[in-house]
Amino acid sequence: MNGRFMLDGQPVMFEEGQTILQAAKAAGHYIPSLCWHPDFPPHGSCKLCIVKVGGRHVSSCALQAKDGMEIESNTPEINGERRALLQMLFVEGNHFCPSCEKSGNCELQAQAYELEMTSARFNYFFPVRPVDASHPDILLDFNRCIFCELCVRASRDIDGKSIFALTNRGIHKHLVVNAESGRLGDTDFSALDRAASICPVGVILPKRVGFAVPIGERIYDEKPISLVSMEKER
Repeated sequence: MNGRFMLDGQPVMFEEGQTILQAAKAAGHYIPSLCWHPDFPPHGSCKLCIVKVGGRHVSSCALQAKDGMEIESNTPEINGERRALLQMLFVEGNHFCPSCEKSGNCELQAQAYELEMTSARFNYFFPVRPVDASHPDILLDFNRCIFCELCVRASRDIDGKSIFALTNRGIHKHLVVNAESGRLGDTDFSALDRAASICPVGVILPKRVGFAVPIGERIYDEKPISLVSMEKER
């Protein structure tokens, strides 16, 4: 059974089983997200896709669309909350964009531009998370993890290896490698694994190919993430 909801005053048709985010994207309406990926069930961890439905804040990637819904997304209030979420992600880890190999291809950075984030606002944590260069083909920079769990899900559900996991809670939460040594080089991880290419930020990086495409010519240098996301739907 199909239906229709209103998104920021615009009608959006949806198919039964679609979430608000899926229906909105299919109809050409952009809703920011970081942890959502079409290959996996909704996760709802980043909260960047929050919208307001009936006065309640909900994750649009996880809530199924229903006929007659009145939804607010692209409003000063909601975008302000999204900016605050991004600011917290930036200070929780060490995100120094000018020196990061992922700059210009990083979804976190691109979302900050999209939502006009001009400062970090909060104090930096500067966590101590050593880089893991033990693997012959892949470098891990744990300092940039945003806890989207895409690498965890890809390694478990697609690669069938369960290389990664998140441990602890709150400010002590961090990404780990499932090996007795905790080192990626002591696993059967491959640069061809789906988990090797799914990270939206600069945690999982291939060695010996850095800056092959110069910063300034990368995907989000040329187009905003909202436009890139909508082009993928076509």
